[in-house]
Amino acid sequence: MISSDAIRGYVDLIILALLRRRPSYAYELSKTIAEVSQGDYVIKQTTLYSALKRLEVSGFVASSARTSASGKPRTYYHLTEDGAAHLDRKVSEWESTKTLVDRFAKEL
Repeated sequence: MISSDAIRGYVDLIILALLRRRPSYAYELSKTIAEVSQGDYVIKQTTLYSALKRLEVSGFVASSARTSASGKPRTYYHLTEDGAAHLDRKVSEWESTKTLVDRFAKEL
C-alpha cells in the first residue's frame, strides 16, 4: 500500500488523467483509482472531493448534473482545455521528478 503522503502531490495528476479518458463522477473516480492501482492506493473521499473542488476552482475541470446509467443523479466532472494543458505540465513534472529520485535510489 502506498502512503497518502507519498502520493499527495500527484492526486491532481491522477484525477485529471482519468478525466482525460472520459467524464466521471466522484464515486466512479474513487473506484477506478482503486482498480487501476490494484489496491495499492485507495483515495479518501475527503481527499477526492477537496481535489475536485480545487481543480474546478482553478478551471481545470468543470462539473454538470447528469443522470447516471443506474438512473441516479450525479455530478459529473470533465476535463477543460486548461485542464488538459495543466495535465501535460504535471506529467512532464512527474517524469522529471521520477528521473531525479531514481538517480538517488539507484545510488543507494
